[in-house]
Amino acid sequence: MSNELIINSTQEGERIALLQDKRLIEYHFDRNDTNYSVGDIFLGTVKKVMPGLNAAFIDIGYEKDAFLHYGDLGEQFPSLSKWVRGVQSQKTSVAALKTFGLEKPLDKVGKVADTLKKSQQVLVQIVKEPISTKGPRLSTDISMAGRYLVLVPFSNTISVSKKIVSKTERERLKRLIASIKPDNFGVIIRTVAEGREVAELDRDMQSMVGKWEQLFQALRIAKERDKVLGELGRTSSMLRDMLNESFDAITVDTTARYEEIRGYLEQIAPDKLGLLKHYTGKVKVFEHLGIEKQLKTLFGKTVTVPGGGYLVIEHTEALHVIDVNSGNKSNQESDQEATALMVNMLAAKEVARQLRLRDMGGIIVVDFIDMKSGESRKKVEDVVYQIMKHDKARFTILPITKFGLLQITRQRVRPAEKIVTGEVCPTCGGTGKISASIQVTDEIDNSIEDLLVTQNQSGITLHVHPFLHAYYTKGLVSRQMKWYLKYYKWIKVTKDTSLGLTDYRIEDEHGEEIELHSAAAAMARLQDREIEIEITD
Repeated sequence: MSNELIINSTQEGERIALLQDKRLIEYHFDRNDTNYSVGDIFLGTVKKVMPGLNAAFIDIGYEKDAFLHYGDLGEQFPSLSKWVRGVQSQKTSVAALKTFGLEKPLDKVGKVADTLKKSQQVLVQIVKEPISTKGPRLSTDISMAGRYLVLVPFSNTISVSKKIVSKTERERLKRLIASIKPDNFGVIIRTVAEGREVAELDRDMQSMVGKWEQLFQALRIAKERDKVLGELGRTSSMLRDMLNESFDAITVDTTARYEEIRGYLEQIAPDKLGLLKHYTGKVKVFEHLGIEKQLKTLFGKTVTVPGGGYLVIEHTEALHVIDVNSGNKSNQESDQEATALMVNMLAAKEVARQLRLRDMGGIIVVDFIDMKSGESRKKVEDVVYQIMKHDKARFTILPITKFGLLQITRQRVRPAEKIVTGEVCPTCGGTGKISASIQVTDEIDNSIEDLLVTQNQSGITLHVHPFLHAYYTKGLVSRQMKWYLKYYKWIKVTKDTSLGLTDYRIEDEHGEEIELHSAAAAMARLQDREIEIEITD
């Protein structure tokens, strides 16, 4: 199984596509104007304390106040508050916590009104980006993620990812980290650290300690609502979290981004530099690799399931609903139960892929085709789980009900990705009206005669819809040949799929446009004329 990361730079930001065996499984758009990303650390101000919610609203500069629940304060909040006060008052002169006296851990079942006061300044980290009408969600349990480790200040605990199952390896990693970690810093050992040597782990540790030093220096001069430390961009964070032995290529289409990623890879994985490629082709990289076509077909309301059937995906404020339909596969099995199982098994794979691809979070309800057998329902559940277990987001899957409904909750961290798959009709421009198609050949003939006879043009090129191209160029004595015999001038005819059936464009010998007929433009001119008449009247 191969993985490829494709990065397309645009004026608005970076389009990032993760391909698995050439199929799109993740898509992100990292906008340039995103100032409130997951992992960013701000110096916020308490605006409201809500005892009924046991939470507070924090001003970090976003148009809506961010939400901080008491449960997200973390046990180290008293120590963090003491350290922040010391840094801002210049009493704390070094970033290291070796001589820092830790406070008593925060009570897990306490009240927010006893901990936070209005106008109090708090150091917070974004854990969920603004979604819909909601502001960011925050935590004061500050952490800094590296490739192999996560650094947690004001703690001395060393934790190991549950996905590392070998007891011997878990103990080895704990011993290594205990020997290199700074005092009063806890560490979470990530899954990718399995089998790594101490030199690699120490390099990652020093990188995160360097970030803590940056935060310390920024906090000394920070004012309320300032971003104290920014998280990596979406591209770099994906490389940090996902880069492994199965990666085959990282393709970038701009020199600036290529150099940036090259520098980042030199820091975190010098052995992976050979995977980085700079695409310089004339065709856009997403178009060249077929990603653009996949985006248009995978983000619509209706999605075809490979092998048979289709999905209808609806989004509401409260939840996402996915309906499974059999399509033309309803007669391929011996009985109804077998047909339902076959379609549902295929659909289950696509459902799991769509959740990750669109980054859908919250509650998802999937309406599978009814199955009477409990064994069949269990098979479909297992397929969904097997595909989703590779997803980084946390999720929960409930058993399929008797009504064929599968309920899933998936961690909602960022807004779901949306791609516009509808397009304005190139023929009518969205007006719903076109000129009579039977007249178009007469209009073209009149235009050609006017250009060749009246204006004495030569070397002209006619661009038309593929259907009209065949009409003018096919046959023993084509219409194109009849023009030549009539005017003794050759007219080049080319097909253009972007033109509507009744549209055409004529260019001179230098490639400059000399006539354009567009139904949309004609309709716009007609509407302008109607407005002009109304104003005159």
